[in-house]
Amino acid sequence: MFWILAISIALAAALLIASPLLGRGGEEEDARPNDAEVYRDQLIEVETDERSGLIDAESAAQARAEIARRLIAVSQDAPRKASLLGGRQALMLAIFLCLVVPAAAAALYNRAGLPDAPDYPLKARFESPQPDNNILIRRVELRLEEHPEDGRGWEILAPVYLTRGQIAESVNAWRNAIKYLGADARRYGSLAETLVVSNKGRVDPEARDAFTKILDLVPGDPRARFYLALADAQDGKADVAIAALEALKKDSDPAAPWIEVTNAQIARIRAEKEQAAKAPGNPDEDDVAAAADMSDEDRMQMIRTMVDSLDARLADDPKNFEGWKRLVRSYVMLQNPAKASEALKRGLAAFPANSDNGKALISLAKELGIKQEGVTE
Repeated sequence: MFWILAISIALAAALLIASPLLGRGGEEEDARPNDAEVYRDQLIEVETDERSGLIDAESAAQARAEIARRLIAVSQDAPRKASLLGGRQALMLAIFLCLVVPAAAAALYNRAGLPDAPDYPLKARFESPQPDNNILIRRVELRLEEHPEDGRGWEILAPVYLTRGQIAESVNAWRNAIKYLGADARRYGSLAETLVVSNKGRVDPEARDAFTKILDLVPGDPRARFYLALADAQDGKADVAIAALEALKKDSDPAAPWIEVTNAQIARIRAEKEQAAKAPGNPDEDDVAAAADMSDEDRMQMIRTMVDSLDARLADDPKNFEGWKRLVRSYVMLQNPAKASEALKRGLAAFPANSDNGKALISLAKELGIKQEGVTE
């Protein structure tokens, strides 16, 4: 039954490929010479009409030029069309496609394939003593559909989902594992790191809370301290973040595997802090002192003026990443979401969405609830 079905499919496919060949053959070969004869007859008719006075010399010259152009075009195409397969050649190729190719494919499968292998339906695969990984995963999923309180099942699936790129499913699985198996530093750590992956490197409030709970369970945990320092840096608390990372280094063995990445983060945060200090629109000490004596209305007007100034300067210096972050935050603070969205688009024009800075701008927009119309990652 299998061979009949397979050969039938192969023949049908070959016929579909060969049918255009069987339908053409020599037709194209004869078409161009006929066209050339028509154009030659038209040239004779123009000569006759001119002699008889039906058209003047100028019109006759124009007609001859156009007919000659078409005749030349037909003559140039003739060799190409003549190279098309003739009827006999097309028939031989069609026979080759319909008979030889399917027969060769069948012989190859008979030699290299498993033509005698029995059917292996889904039920049999589920009941096999040595199922593949996909079946094992599906078995656990089906059990969890019936027994969602099985925390161990969620704990098994969570890292599997992560390796398969199913980030949201992994986060949900870790949440359920914690819910049904209880508080555990390892589970909180896995949930928090998966959340960081889900947010493209940002430590969101849920991840921060999980890392904080790790420190309650295991005081001094280096992973939790590292990520909480990054969260402070992402919230604009550069000095706090640097101090926390320096303390982590001090408390760690110099050969600890996280020392290198900690040093890299300290250098990055310091560089961003220096860049932020140079960003246009920052208030100086005089501005801060003056604002303390202002009314609320005057203070808001001063802020608007500074934001407008920052906006204008970024038009001249679009590569100031910290300036774009500050501008987006400022418009949100001024309750102007349209301007915030516009600033985001302009920032992403300077820092594409697939760059590290562009991803940080998109994450900031999500955190602030800014609409991202027309923005793609």
